[in-house]
Amino acid sequence: MISSVRGVVGYADQDSVVVEVGGVGLTVAVTPHIARTARVGEPLFLHTSLIVREDALSLVGFETRDELTTFLLLVGVTGVGPKSALGVLSAMSVDQIATAVADDDDAPFRRVSGIGPKTAKLIVVHLTGKVIAPAVSSRGASARDDRTDAVTAALTGLGWAERHAAEVAATVVEDAAAEASVQDLLRRALAELGPARKETARG
Repeated sequence: MISSVRGVVGYADQDSVVVEVGGVGLTVAVTPHIARTARVGEPLFLHTSLIVREDALSLVGFETRDELTTFLLLVGVTGVGPKSALGVLSAMSVDQIATAVADDDDAPFRRVSGIGPKTAKLIVVHLTGKVIAPAVSSRGASARDDRTDAVTAALTGLGWAERHAAEVAATVVEDAAAEASVQDLLRRALAELGPARKETARG
């Protein structure tokens, strides 16, 4: 089992990085946030899980141990593979996942590409009692979710793919102050996306 990697970034894509360790380049699947912030030539440390399949070995990496632990819990849910579990952690933070589970709310999981209603309910059931929600009021959590939904809807209306929009919306809401308005969050999301990264609207 490869539980972590530490090395220099040799390459970064939208959903993976190559970490050069002892003269060997290891391809690691990561969240878009890690891929965006990784810089070629700079050091990088990731907590990892080695996924073993009949036809391939692959590494999935995270910045924190909590993210890795949550990933392992997610892949333990029937119908959730490594790609879908990484998709959940790309769209939601560990705290957001724990809050949704504590609130018995499967809606945030249904918004993740590849997660259907049945699987979303299974995630909530499977993770109940295994993750701890942050000490915030349900009102505050609800406001955060509402702002994420609003920014996601605005971005998809402007032509970005829903999954990409949801990932960026979740990131800017998580990083912003609690009193930040939807308009301010949308401006931050647009700055994060940049005109060159705009995607073709669905359909």
